[in-house]
Amino acid sequence: MEGRNEYDSTYHVGRMINGLSHQLKRQMCALEEESGLTNMQSLVLHYIAFQTVERDIYQKDVEKAFQIRRSTATGILQFLEKEGYIYRETVERDARLKKIVPTEKTKELHGHIISNIRYMEALLRKDIPREELEVCIHVLERMSANLADYENDRGKETTKHE
Repeated sequence: MEGRNEYDSTYHVGRMINGLSHQLKRQMCALEEESGLTNMQSLVLHYIAFQTVERDIYQKDVEKAFQIRRSTATGILQFLEKEGYIYRETVERDARLKKIVPTEKTKELHGHIISNIRYMEALLRKDIPREELEVCIHVLERMSANLADYENDRGKETTKHE
């Protein structure tokens, strides 16, 4: 960071994060080609497979875990259901609520997904000291919270004007 100032075009944090995200997606897509799933679909499927061992999972959980809109989660889950990776089961206490259940097909693919995620995590963390990684994670969490706060404030403003 020496020699950079806030007006230096290489110092735009949002652009750096966006670029890193695209790099990560390209790498994950290369690894996931054989499964036929996109990176996001694989990550959601992994989340579902892992979390349902411990508890029931619902669409709201997926939305929150990945910070995605309801429409995005709906599209991903509908695709996974259509392809036979999950099914939705009505919950006794509320017929409107449907828990997400992984199928045998997901259980077979899960090991492959975990392997790819571990590989990418190792690649991302390579040669980065633990202390620096912890600072990075803390900063990314703060940035995410800043954006979430801004979205919430904007939502409140929209509600006031309606």
